[in-house]
Amino acid sequence: MKRTGAEIFVESLKQEGIKVIFGIPGGVVLKIFDVLHQQKDVELVLTRHEQGAAHMAEGYAKATGKAGVVLVTSGPGMTNIVTGLADAFMDSVPLVAFTGQVSTALIGNDAFQEADNIGISRPCTKHNVLVKDVNDLARTIKEAFYIATSGRPGPVLVDIPKDVSTNKADFKYPDKISLRGYNPTYEGNKHQIKQAAEEIMKAKKPVIYVGGGALFSDAADEILELAEISQIPVTMTLMGLGSFPGTHPLSMGMLGMHGGYWSNMAMHHADLLIAVGARFDDRVTGKLSDFCPDARVIHIDIDPTSIKKNVHTHIPIVGDVKTVLRQLNVLLRSMDGNQSDLKEQRRPWRKQIEEWKRTHPLLYHQDDKVVKPQYVIERLFEITKNEGIVVTDVGQHQMWAAQYFKGTKPRTFLTSGGLGTMGFGFPAALGAQKAYPEKLVMCITSEGSFQMNLQELATAAEYKLPVKIVLINNQFHGMVRQWQDLFYEGRYAASYLGKIPDFVKLAEAYGIRGLRAVKPAEVEPVIREGLKHKGPVLMDFHVDPYENCYPMIPAGGAHHEMLLEDPPELRKAQKSGATKKKSEEEGEGVLPA
Repeated sequence: MKRTGAEIFVESLKQEGIKVIFGIPGGVVLKIFDVLHQQKDVELVLTRHEQGAAHMAEGYAKATGKAGVVLVTSGPGMTNIVTGLADAFMDSVPLVAFTGQVSTALIGNDAFQEADNIGISRPCTKHNVLVKDVNDLARTIKEAFYIATSGRPGPVLVDIPKDVSTNKADFKYPDKISLRGYNPTYEGNKHQIKQAAEEIMKAKKPVIYVGGGALFSDAADEILELAEISQIPVTMTLMGLGSFPGTHPLSMGMLGMHGGYWSNMAMHHADLLIAVGARFDDRVTGKLSDFCPDARVIHIDIDPTSIKKNVHTHIPIVGDVKTVLRQLNVLLRSMDGNQSDLKEQRRPWRKQIEEWKRTHPLLYHQDDKVVKPQYVIERLFEITKNEGIVVTDVGQHQMWAAQYFKGTKPRTFLTSGGLGTMGFGFPAALGAQKAYPEKLVMCITSEGSFQMNLQELATAAEYKLPVKIVLINNQFHGMVRQWQDLFYEGRYAASYLGKIPDFVKLAEAYGIRGLRAVKPAEVEPVIREGLKHKGPVLMDFHVDPYENCYPMIPAGGAHHEMLLEDPPELRKAQKSGATKKKSEEEGEGVLPA
C-alpha cells in the first residue's frame, strides 16, 4: 500500500522512537500537520515562535541526549530557526530540523514564502538535504537521525517540498545506514593511549579539563574513575558542568573567563593537561600565547578537526570519549604504582590549589537592603538541595549560576555556550520539562534574555509545563554594562533597558503565577513559595543593578591575569553616582543603587 510523503514522514518518526516534536504550521507543511493531528504516538508541541521551537528541541536534546526534533514551514518559518541551528551547531547538539519548501517545480522562481533553506542553513548545520523525490524520503530521514546523533553530534536539516509531502510511495524504513565518507572513529589508538597513561603517571601538576563532549558521550563515570585513580583535579568548561560532581574534593568547578581563580591558576601552572571532549574555546584559553605554558597536552575528542585547531597537542587521541577513557583507565590500573602513591605524589599540587581557593574564593556581600544576584542563586541551590535541572540564558546571571549552582549530575545544567544566545533559556527549559514532566526544571534568566522569547509563556500555560522561572532583574544588559564600566568609562550605550514590563502582571496575563522579591528578606520566601506551586511560576528578583561578575579574565588576558573585584576607581565612581549621572545626562536614567 502506497503512502503519502506526510504519512511516510510520521511513520519514520515513529520508527526512530520520537515521542514529541516542536513546531508551527504553515502552508507547505499542512499535509504533514494534518497527518500528525490524526495520530497519537507523536505529540506536536505548538510553540509561539519558530525560534522558541528550535530552542525547545535543543533543551529536550541536552536533557535527554536524544535528538530533538523541530518542524516548521518554508520561508520565514525556516529563517526563524536559524539561530537555534547555529546554537546547536556550536554546542554539538543532536537536532533534526524539518522545513517545508515550495513545490519542486516552483523552486528558484521566487514563489510565495520560498527561501533557499539549503543555502541559508549550510554554514550552521552538520548536514542538510533537499528531498526531491518522495521515494527518497524515508531513507533521508534515517540518515538525518544517524548523522545528527553519531560522531560529534550536531543539527541536520531536511527540506521537504510541498509535492513531496503529498505524492505517494511505498514505505520501507532502512534498518541500518552506511554512508560513504562518513565513518566516525570510536576506538582510540592504543599506542597513543599508552603514551597518555605514561604521561599521567609521571606528572606532578596535572589537570583534567572537561568539555561538553563528555556529556554527549555519557562519560561522567569514566571521568570520575580517571580522576580518582590518578588523583588529578578536574575543571570543567561551561558546557562541561555536570560531567563531574561539583562537590567532589577533586572538583575545581568551572574555568575560563569567569571561572574560579584557583582553577585558572591551576591551568596556568600545570605540567600536564588532559583535555576531554573540549575544543579550547577562547573563553577558556584566554591569551593563547600564555595558555598552559609549561604543560604537555593530551587531547581526547571524537572530532579530529578539533584537535590541534587552537592549541598544540602533544598526544592527540581521536575517538569516543567514553570508549577512550575506559581503555585508559584499564591501562592505568595495570601500571606500576597505586592510588595512595599518586595521592602522596600530588599532595603538594592539591595543597597549592586549596591555598589559591582559600586566598581568593568567590565573594559577594549581602546586606539587608539591596538583593545581590549571587544570593538569589546560592539560596536557590541550597533550598533545592541540588535537585532538578537548571537551564540558563546568557549573561551575568549565567556565570553566577555556573559559579554558585554546583551541579553534581550529568545533563542537569543546560545553557548556550558557543553561540551565547540570549533567549535560549526559557524555551530550552520548556523542552527539558517536556522530556521530564515530573522533574523540577528551573530557568535562571534575566529581564534582557527573557524578553527575547517571553511569548512562550503561552506554551508553558497551554501544555501545563511547570517550569520555575528565576528572573534576575537588574534593568540592564548586565554583562554589557559591566564591560562598559570597566573598559568604556561608564558610558552605558544601549545597555540600560528602561521601560521593562511588570513581569508579575505579565505572567498573570498568561494565567501563570507571578511572585516578586525586592528586599533580601523576601528572597527565600519567594523561592519557597515558587517551588511549592505545582504549575509554572515566574519569580521576579530585583537585584543590585551595578553588581559585577568576578573573577574575570579581561579580553586578551591570560589565566594568571584575572580581575578579582571592581577597581577602586570604579567603586568610587559608583558610590559617588558618577556612572549613574552619565546615563541620566544621556537621557537614560537608571535604577537607584
